[in-house]
Amino acid sequence: MLNDIVKMIPIYVMGRKYEVPQGLTILKAMEFSGYAFKRGCGCRGGVCGACVTVYRKKGNYQLKVGLACQTVVEPDIYLVQLPFVPANKAIYTVKNLQASDSNIVKLYPELLRCLQCNTCTKVCPMELDVMNFVAAAMRGDLARVVELSMECVMCGMCAARCPAELAPFNIALLVRRIVGKHVIPPSPQLNQRLKEIREGKFNEELQHLKKAEKSEMEERFKDLQAKKGASV
Repeated sequence: MLNDIVKMIPIYVMGRKYEVPQGLTILKAMEFSGYAFKRGCGCRGGVCGACVTVYRKKGNYQLKVGLACQTVVEPDIYLVQLPFVPANKAIYTVKNLQASDSNIVKLYPELLRCLQCNTCTKVCPMELDVMNFVAAAMRGDLARVVELSMECVMCGMCAARCPAELAPFNIALLVRRIVGKHVIPPSPQLNQRLKEIREGKFNEELQHLKKAEKSEMEERFKDLQAKKGASV
C-alpha cells in the first residue's frame, strides 16, 4: 500500500479533496490526483512562468500565488491553477517607437501609480528586484530596467499582487524590446547568418535532420555537449 511507504496528506483542488504523497510540487500533486495538463504546464523547471497557481493554506485567509512546478503542497492546501494572468498589455509597433521614457508612460500610464510597496519583488518566483526596475522605468533609465528584468519569466504574479494594478512584467518587456530595436547595435554576425539562411546554405542539412533517426540525433547532442565541455 502506498500509505505504508510515504505519508499521504489532504489537498483541495477546485474545492475537491484528494490524498497525495507529501513532498510533491503542486503540479505533480494535481497530476497524481488525475488532472492532465494540456496547457499551464510548460517547462516544469521554473523558467517559463506558465504554471501560475492561486492557493490558500488552511486557517489563513490570505490568497497566495506561486509556480505549480516549484511550490510544494502542504496539508489542507486549497488551490486552483490559472492558464495565465490577464494583466493589461499595451498594443504597439516596436519599430515606430523611440528609446525614451515618454513611450513607456504613454503606453502604460498606470506606471506613475506605483506605490513602491515592494509587493511585486516579494512575490517574484525568480527573486528579481521588480520594484526597482519599475522605478527605473519611471525615471527613464532603460538600461537599468533591462539589467534588472532580463531573467523575468513573464508569469504575471507581480501584476496579480500589485495594489496599484500595474503589470511590471509587460512594462519590462516593452523596455527590453525598445532597447533591443533602437539602442543595441545590430549584430554583423546575425546579418550574415540571415543572409546564409535566405540563400539556402542550410537547406540540405535541415532536410537531413528532419529525416534522421533518434539515435543519430542523440549522438549529435552528445558530441555537442562534449565540445561545449571542452571549450569551458
